[in-house]
Amino acid sequence: MCPQVPARRKHRGSPPPVAPSVEILDVAFHRASLATPHGETKAERDRRRAELKVVRAGATVVRHLRLETRRFLRPPLTPFERVLVAERFGEGSLDRSVTRIRRAEERIRGLQRETEREARRLHGPEMLGEAVRAYYGRLSSFVREVDADIARLREVDRFLAERPKVDPSKPTLVIAGFPNVGKSSLVARMSSAHPKVADYPFTTLSIALGHADLGFDRLQVLDTPGVLGRARRANPAEAEAEAAVRGAATVVLFLLDPTGTGGYTLEEQEALLERWRTELPNLQILPVETKCDLLRRPTERLQVSAVTGEGIAELQKRVRDLVKPVGELPPMQEALVESPPEVEELPTPAPKRGGRRRSG
Repeated sequence: MCPQVPARRKHRGSPPPVAPSVEILDVAFHRASLATPHGETKAERDRRRAELKVVRAGATVVRHLRLETRRFLRPPLTPFERVLVAERFGEGSLDRSVTRIRRAEERIRGLQRETEREARRLHGPEMLGEAVRAYYGRLSSFVREVDADIARLREVDRFLAERPKVDPSKPTLVIAGFPNVGKSSLVARMSSAHPKVADYPFTTLSIALGHADLGFDRLQVLDTPGVLGRARRANPAEAEAEAAVRGAATVVLFLLDPTGTGGYTLEEQEALLERWRTELPNLQILPVETKCDLLRRPTERLQVSAVTGEGIAELQKRVRDLVKPVGELPPMQEALVESPPEVEELPTPAPKRGGRRRSG
């Protein structure tokens, strides 16, 4: 007697993801199957049922495809979001996916009109059923062709949902530099953000947003991952930092660590600073040396310490001067001595002639 072989345990991992086209078509075909037309004769009801299936299936698919693209069209992405997406997913990849899905919508509408016209000329449930099945087949192929594009849009949507919303109408200070130069510690000093701070590089893996008070304006402060200056070999975190510099910054606060405790030489950091100055000549870049509590050296640059707070007040003043807040009020002294506005005297109305006639 042969020994029994124990049955293999089935893998209990998560099921494979369902293709977007399967989800959309399942909903469309189910809704089409619920068509219950009215008509005086069976032939009339058969024709209307076929037409309803065509219209409902097509309209449901088009509506779902429109929902996939609407996030990127109304309202449109901000310039910073477009730079972020281009850095992560490739230049033009989002626009190509949106265009292909919109083109599929147009083809489905055309197929729907064509099948409706054909159904009006057909007679009998067999011929009408064959026309509907052919329509379902072509409709399914149109949706499957954009499976990859729908998946890409969903991935982009998740990516943007995990990133802070930067208001393009407000000034933005982007704090950038090599890893472990003290960016997150300075962000915590200058803004309402609470980034993770640690003594090892690449602690910050994505951008983080805080706000600082400029007096009359609110300044957006972006903490960015460390950048090693590898323009063509940047990892996703570095690419995100470069996107913030290129797409969101009103002013870039470029931090340099002269102590060498972060693991990178000052010459390497200076090279990245010069590259950005060359590639972005119109961008305001303020270089600042950090960790002055550990090392103070002769330099014309501002030196600060996020640990002791040294130089932070002067840094805030320089940032304010560069940002140039809008709508600033006059100094308090001017407001106190300012004379009140002159009140224009209205002319005294002339007395009315005559009076009330006395009785009696």
